[in-house]
Amino acid sequence: MTDMDMTSTRDNDAGQSGSAKWLKVAGGLLVVAALVAAWALLPLGEWLEALRAWVDGLGIWGYVAFALIYAIATILLAPGSPLTIAAGIAFGLSGFFPVMVGATLGACGGFLVSRYIARGWVEKRTANSRLFAAIDRAIKAEGWKIVGLMRLSPLVPFNLQNYFFGVTQVKFTSYALATFFGIMPGVLLYVWIASVGAAAGSGEETGPAKWGLLGVGLVATLAVTIIVSRKAQKELTRTGLDTD
Repeated sequence: MTDMDMTSTRDNDAGQSGSAKWLKVAGGLLVVAALVAAWALLPLGEWLEALRAWVDGLGIWGYVAFALIYAIATILLAPGSPLTIAAGIAFGLSGFFPVMVGATLGACGGFLVSRYIARGWVEKRTANSRLFAAIDRAIKAEGWKIVGLMRLSPLVPFNLQNYFFGVTQVKFTSYALATFFGIMPGVLLYVWIASVGAAAGSGEETGPAKWGLLGVGLVATLAVTIIVSRKAQKELTRTGLDTD
């Protein structure tokens, strides 16, 4: 390959990386725009009150039921973000706990299904994947560390990771612990955002001190999540897993 070809290849890679980043930004803006439109056009305040009344009626069992629903949805590969946001709306900041329990149980369930029940099916669908091959090599070298890093900076969607990891050599206990601690920043961020949004749309009187506390907490959580995610991306890139 000539120097000109190598330069062209690098330029193309850089262009693709830049395009991917812009697509992520555009996707985030579209989500925000959709939420703003929904807030303006739909009776979300009434829905929030109905959801909270239902949760209050269940008491502690509301947390248990939500965690079980979350776990089952995770095993069935359903998107977790809407449920995490729903937890923040329904429970406030305490929604962090049922989400953590449900997501961890669901992740462990998907892992065990992949390892002991659907191993052949998963292996067939990952056999020709260069990404999975790279993940498998990284886990052989780094072990549970890769699981934690991928939870912090999801190179693969969360629910798919559960099945991917099931056919690798990572130990179950290491996987479970790395998953639990790895998903904490993202779960806290989503729940916090949802709880702030719910407080804004509830119509309840909220004093400046409480709003200040919620705002500072949100900014701090967002900052920590971004910093941790970037460090995780750099570490994954060092191990040969490109997160762009």
